[in-house]
Amino acid sequence: MLELAILGFLYEQPLHGYELKRRVAHLTGHVRPIADGTLYPAIKRLERAGWLERRTEPGSRAAPRHMLTLTDDGREELRRRLREADEVDISDENRWFTVLAFLRHLASPAEQAAVLRRRLGFLQEPSSFFYDSDGVRPLGAEAFDDPFRQGVLMIARATSKAELSWLGATLEDLEAR
Repeated sequence: MLELAILGFLYEQPLHGYELKRRVAHLTGHVRPIADGTLYPAIKRLERAGWLERRTEPGSRAAPRHMLTLTDDGREELRRRLREADEVDISDENRWFTVLAFLRHLASPAEQAAVLRRRLGFLQEPSSFFYDSDGVRPLGAEAFDDPFRQGVLMIARATSKAELSWLGATLEDLEAR
């Protein structure tokens, strides 16, 4: 998720590390704040792979800044990761939002639609946070007297309904292009 976010933001424009960290934190930091000890090793891995370059520019006040720029190979790597988003990228809401934030960088509406269809398939599978005693049948909010478990399920149902509606409309639009 972190590497995808780095590639995605740098696809849009060169950034220095501090600005990149800020943008990644806005996208994903509400879940897991991004520490320097996590961000900079990821940047170095991407640099070693040849997907980004670092150049030094004069700072606005004193210290020089390291600007990060995506290479052509880095652009292709982002597009590959978006096209081939794995099951966890599709099913984990936070990872999905990272994929979705950069999906526009796939030039082909057909490729964009293929990724959205995978998410749609995931959302259409019966699931719940809670199952019957055999662990087989998903339980809905109506199965609980507990208002907190009901809340979890009602919020999840409303969120899924909104996403399914958005996915349907967006897929229709992409397929009409």
